[in-house]
Amino acid sequence: MTPPRYYTPKGGHPGQEQLLTDRAMFTDAYAVIPKGTMRDITTSFLPGWDGMRMWVIARPLSGFAETFSQYIVELQPGGGSDTPESDAGAQSVLFVTEGQLTLSIDGDTHQLEDGGYAYIPAGASWTLHNRSDTAAGFHWIRKRWEAAPGVSKPAPLITNERDVAPTAMPGTEGRWATTRFVDPADLSHDMHVTIVTFEPGGVIPFAETHVMEHGLFVLEGKAVYRLNQDWVEVEAGDFMWLRAFCPQACYAGGPGRFRYLLYKDVNRHMPLNPLR
Repeated sequence: MTPPRYYTPKGGHPGQEQLLTDRAMFTDAYAVIPKGTMRDITTSFLPGWDGMRMWVIARPLSGFAETFSQYIVELQPGGGSDTPESDAGAQSVLFVTEGQLTLSIDGDTHQLEDGGYAYIPAGASWTLHNRSDTAAGFHWIRKRWEAAPGVSKPAPLITNERDVAPTAMPGTEGRWATTRFVDPADLSHDMHVTIVTFEPGGVIPFAETHVMEHGLFVLEGKAVYRLNQDWVEVEAGDFMWLRAFCPQACYAGGPGRFRYLLYKDVNRHMPLNPLR
């Protein structure tokens, strides 16, 4: 079995001899943020953190993401925060693509390395530090947890992709599989962050059209992805946002696996606008 690979942006700048053409797209139905846009000048910083910078690749915004934010964080040796989250209503998923992190949740300490996944409930007391001698990279996905009658907040969960067996989609002979870190039937979770894997030649053979909003970061490989009415080439390091009901499909042409980190909102009533 080929070990998983995880693309981590490094910043920098292209030379003045480079062409201006790129694959970046922003539409009402979807957006494509290619890896080439993740340069030094597009980074942000957060109060209460040391030795960090981040690329914001999704945020709640009119005409863009509605339910979540997503950051790619670079954390230098010795960097971190004792107060990483300023919103008590925000739940988080961390997914490590490079290096090592020390995570403490409500007093329990965990070590994370590449492939590491952590679910942090809303309102938890947590800290995050890089106590190694090399830089670390991770995704930080945030969504406001939505309470529901008879449903308690999820418990913290720490695992690694290598310890979770992928589930093959029926009828695909294993060419299309999903690594699920939480039970889809667990109604305490109102978001899922999974890893989707296509072997070379694997496809989504129909135009998926559904209510879930999506964020997709390509961890490995390349493919042609259908977004609304367009077929778009994507590769490791690219990010895609799809609004609810945006048709999507995929063809993984190879030569290697095509894998992406996927966000979607699940398991709650649809909010209704007040009657006018």
